[in-house]
Amino acid sequence: MHLFTPNHVSLIAACYPSSSVLASSGPEYRPNAQELSKLTYYAANRPGKINKLGGELEKRVKAGCHKAQYGNARARASLLITLSVLRALAVECRRDISLLSPALVACLKVTLDSLSSDLEVVARAASVFTAWCTFTDGHVIEADSNLARDYLAVLRRFAQLSTADVKSVDHELRNRTRLVGLAALTGAVNSEALYCSSNQYKPQVSIISRALLFHVMNAELSVLDECAEAIKSNATSIYLAEFRSRPVIERRAASIHAHVDGESGPSSFDVLTTSLRALQHMIQHSDGAQMELLMLATFEGLSDLKVWEKLDQSRWLAQKACEWAQYQYRYAVPTRLVEQLLLIQDSLICTAQHRALATMVPAVFTSPVPLVNLSTSDIISNLITLVLRRISIDPQDALLSSLVECISSLGAHIYYSDQIQDLASELVSRLVTVEMQGVTGRDKEPGDRRRSQAIRCLLAGLLGFMRAADGSQVVADDKNTPQNIPSSSIPQNNDPSQRPLSHLSRRTRVSGEVWHETLSLLCDGDYSVRSDYAHTLVDYLRKEIPKRGDMTDENGVRRFRPLIEGSPTHQANNIGILSYGDSATRSLHATHAYLFILATTSSLGISFNSTPSPAYSASGDIPSIGVTAPTPQNESGPVNGHSTDPQGSSPARRSPGLLARIRKSSNTQRLLESVPEKVSAAASASLSDYALILYVLSAIHEEVPTRGLLVGLPMLMALHGTTDIEDGTNEASKQRVKVIHELLARVWLVLGRVWECTELVALAEKALSTMDAAPTLPSLPEFIPGVLRPAQTEVRFPSIEAEGTVGLWSSVNAEEALAILVSSKSVQDATGLDRQGLLRRCSAKWTVDTALRDSADRPSNHRMMESGSPLLKLSPALMAIENLSLQSLTRSVRGVGVTDLRDALEGRAGASNPALVRRPSVSTLECSPSLDLRSSPLGLTRSRSRPKKRAVTSSAGEVRDVLNRLGIGKQNGSSLLKASFQSPA
Repeated sequence: MHLFTPNHVSLIAACYPSSSVLASSGPEYRPNAQELSKLTYYAANRPGKINKLGGELEKRVKAGCHKAQYGNARARASLLITLSVLRALAVECRRDISLLSPALVACLKVTLDSLSSDLEVVARAASVFTAWCTFTDGHVIEADSNLARDYLAVLRRFAQLSTADVKSVDHELRNRTRLVGLAALTGAVNSEALYCSSNQYKPQVSIISRALLFHVMNAELSVLDECAEAIKSNATSIYLAEFRSRPVIERRAASIHAHVDGESGPSSFDVLTTSLRALQHMIQHSDGAQMELLMLATFEGLSDLKVWEKLDQSRWLAQKACEWAQYQYRYAVPTRLVEQLLLIQDSLICTAQHRALATMVPAVFTSPVPLVNLSTSDIISNLITLVLRRISIDPQDALLSSLVECISSLGAHIYYSDQIQDLASELVSRLVTVEMQGVTGRDKEPGDRRRSQAIRCLLAGLLGFMRAADGSQVVADDKNTPQNIPSSSIPQNNDPSQRPLSHLSRRTRVSGEVWHETLSLLCDGDYSVRSDYAHTLVDYLRKEIPKRGDMTDENGVRRFRPLIEGSPTHQANNIGILSYGDSATRSLHATHAYLFILATTSSLGISFNSTPSPAYSASGDIPSIGVTAPTPQNESGPVNGHSTDPQGSSPARRSPGLLARIRKSSNTQRLLESVPEKVSAAASASLSDYALILYVLSAIHEEVPTRGLLVGLPMLMALHGTTDIEDGTNEASKQRVKVIHELLARVWLVLGRVWECTELVALAEKALSTMDAAPTLPSLPEFIPGVLRPAQTEVRFPSIEAEGTVGLWSSVNAEEALAILVSSKSVQDATGLDRQGLLRRCSAKWTVDTALRDSADRPSNHRMMESGSPLLKLSPALMAIENLSLQSLTRSVRGVGVTDLRDALEGRAGASNPALVRRPSVSTLECSPSLDLRSSPLGLTRSRSRPKKRAVTSSAGEVRDVLNRLGIGKQNGSSLLKASFQSPA
């Protein structure tokens, strides 16, 4: 060594064996241990010399790499020893690792660029890289742009090695090469260098995730599950120790070797396990913002690898990403999946990426992994926007069924009690907008096909997430196959105690106020919409509608609950429900009205004008489309901002847009004007429509028999009255009358079976047995809830020429059937009415107009009293009950104290105690009148304004009243209260 050689150069040179034995120092190629200790001691105690040491080692690495490329064995051995020296310095100088970082990373870059095919050199370089990743805090990368560039270059090299396909018949060599690269990437994943800077996170994670996804997406699903279980059972990697959880001073850097003598080479299972472990650690260590960047990098990696076609692996990846993410950041996975779908929504064709993303979303929502901080409202809004956009491009887009499944899966996890109610309100609001305004296509012209397809998709999603919320699995064997005649006279069991545990739910049921907005779809112009909605409505009736007052399900025994059973308050409430209606009863009124319109009217659907509408907006709002209709009518809504649902859990109906509401009222008015007095051949309903009417009516009487009886019987009598045609009527009208008679006969049969009325059953069966073979109601195809099925086609009436003369048959006599039914003891017990009361109620004149007005919200005199006392719903039945006065039910039970005396003296008698206030008599002068569908919606009805309250002043009577209640006032002879001390005589 030269006399004037710098000390740091001498210390480095002393670590190498002599030139004569340098080439034969293998296979370990280690520096001299004693001299290496001197070097590391020198560097640790003189941090200022670390830059010089790094510069000298960088010179040696460049020289060694240049010579080793041409097969120089000594240069290769010297390079391996230099890399060992670098690693030793990184470990011992961990406190000052930032001073060594530029030279160390530069050495790694030169080595990997020159000798990437030499596995032993690469393994030694990976060991150095892992040591640096262990101890660095990452801030030096943000501060030094050259270092950041070299670091990303080194990451790319290791990523290429982890996916290298070595051209050799030896699979162990390929697996070793990949495993060395994955070990280095795992070091980067567990390093602070990846997470310390948001600016540097995205480029790093893009490189790392693509390499890791290569192994995940190319593995079989069974192997992935096996590897995931192996990771869960063995938390410590056999190839790399996890060190990020320890302080820097206590961390130990892993040593990576290309091969250990005596051990068999790694298998493909080991490679996949290492890859999954690195992916798991990267997801676990990422926060919310980093999770979003990681998801974006994942999408880019899947696109680069062109593996979107592998749907099973994509679903598995999405589920594991949610499972491995931190609990509070799991929401980022489904949110980014939906947002990625929105980014590519304008594609003219359904690509593999569309299909994969659409299958990953329900995989996340239906997995058992819980999610928090998830905005389900934003998710469903984005999904609805995506559905409408895809329909505007192509009504038969292949992605629609998958998007419906995405919407349905939102009900799989209930995060708060009103979630399904809120989702239904959001979806129904958009559904009404589509119903009234349609969907424009790329040519900016409204299309009935697009509108019908959009409605059907939203209906399938609505029913899907309601069923998913109850734990129902949407599978092929869960079919709601309708029958013309119900096979059982006993309705389905709605006893929560008898259902499977998966069906129990504490969620709020979708109220009739929300569902009311959709009932007009029964009279839609497209049969496929009418068919899908009828099945959706039946499912709502069977599983969602409140069955208050209809059934008692105690101890598994199903029986009708008499309305006069229970406490007087409960009796009054039940009778008030039937008299004025809760949300479910009002929905039943509207349902019967629309069914009557469907059976008789000659004008169904909505007519659009030819004015072109604006283009579809990116925000998902539907452009307006003109509707030709008479002057719009006012639509009933909540009064004073309150809902009338007696259960108190249903919020007020969420109104759609003002324009959609006006057009909806206009369409209702048009339907009202088209209802004829008698059935004629001009009616639009087909044979399939009458089968749907039977299906819905059967469900009503089976699921809500008491309310269905009181609400539906007048409608049945009115429908029977429309069939009284003259003898000279044409054959087509007779044909339709015959079908309506069959419909009514089958409904009477259902009523007889539900109420166990054998006489009525015999009467209906006798009439049906005398009916000719055709025309008869067709059977309805099977229906799978929550699944978008192909558009159904209707069965029309056969031509008169083919049928010949239609002979009228002996149908069920409606008056006789009604008399039998109201005489039934079970009906009287359930309704609490005698025969005359039932006959009077069911024989009342029924019209569509009155039914729609009954479906509107009632005025405020039938609402809860607005006071500080317990809320009561007033009805005539309430005051008829003995010993139940308004005063006794609203009187406060709080005692009178000194505060009340002070308030009385200051003129605030009753401000603190409602027991001191006399209640005013009930008045209807301030109540808004019932809404008339035939009146103008824009006209304001005059009503008596509330008088101003006079200033409250104290009076002697009020003070005396308080003193008497306190027992310190003047006592009369009849009072039981005596003074504490008697005055002397």
